[in-house]
Amino acid sequence: MAEPPSHSHPAAHDGAPEYRFCPRCGGALERRVIKAAEPERLVCAACGFVFYLDPKIAVGTIIRTHTHRLVLVRRAIEPGYGKWVFPGGYVDRGEPLAVAAVREAREECGLDVRLDGLVNIYSYPGHGPVIVVYAATAISGALCGDDECLETAEFESAAIPWLELAFRSTEEGLRDYLAGLLHPIRL
Repeated sequence: MAEPPSHSHPAAHDGAPEYRFCPRCGGALERRVIKAAEPERLVCAACGFVFYLDPKIAVGTIIRTHTHRLVLVRRAIEPGYGKWVFPGGYVDRGEPLAVAAVREAREECGLDVRLDGLVNIYSYPGHGPVIVVYAATAISGALCGDDECLETAEFESAAIPWLELAFRSTEEGLRDYLAGLLHPIRL
């Protein structure tokens, strides 16, 4: 198998809005350093409420089909419009990670999957989401896309479109998966 090229992905998957008003009292938010070792926080000038911008959690599944190929979907939304990713998306509040991974696989590519292991967890300075990537095997369903996908396809490992991947986590997840780096999971 050829070594995939190393490159950076310009698509920021953060999208953090600039909040201006306190969700408690409606007062103006301003940036302040609360503790010297921590980053600036949004603080309400009127009531003192600290508005923490916590990361979002996303899950992805690297799915191997019965033909031993990997499933990728071409994004129909920003960021990364027209680029390839493995199926995934955001975890809903209170939803177990494994349940979200199975749900996102079904929604994005029409396949029911069995989770086989944890590939890795990815986070990057300056970006909001933390991405939890699982290895999975397709167990039923028919490959199809949803409204967030332009198309779905199966790829041999040697034919992965490395230069057309949407995110750094997609590239690193696929690299780790192909290197056999799997960690057991408890469901």
